[in-house]
Amino acid sequence: MFRDITTLIKDPKLFRGIIDDLFEHYRKMDITDVLGIDARGFIIGAPLAYKMGVGFLLARKIGKLPAKKIQESYQLEYGDEGIEVHEDAISKDRKILIVDDLLATGGTALAAAKLVERLNGMIVGFTFLVELSYLGGREKLAGYDILSLCKYSSE
Repeated sequence: MFRDITTLIKDPKLFRGIIDDLFEHYRKMDITDVLGIDARGFIIGAPLAYKMGVGFLLARKIGKLPAKKIQESYQLEYGDEGIEVHEDAISKDRKILIVDDLLATGGTALAAAKLVERLNGMIVGFTFLVELSYLGGREKLAGYDILSLCKYSSE
């Protein structure tokens, strides 16, 4: 079954509520930037960064960023994929919240974490709208703080 966020974000009250709830959860934490994972992580990450008054960073699919970048590969059920960030996007004093719409196997999120850490950034946590807990992504991200707004424990 495909889990989709489009019906949620098309409702302005629900969308605003999600951003407001995430803001309340993270507002007292020392976060300097929100990193959104291509592409649905941008939908949640950008307005959250705006509301928090912090920078918004992009983790894009390979070949989509214009400047000098680093990349990380990960495996999907159907093959390999990769994401990249600009080399100058993150420095050692940056405290990053990583945002995506869905936590499934954790491959994409872990790749984003590796990119942040390779650039000496510190990961404050991960936020997902939906978690498919039966796919084990949380275990792949063991040791990190993870917030999921909705969890599905079976297909």
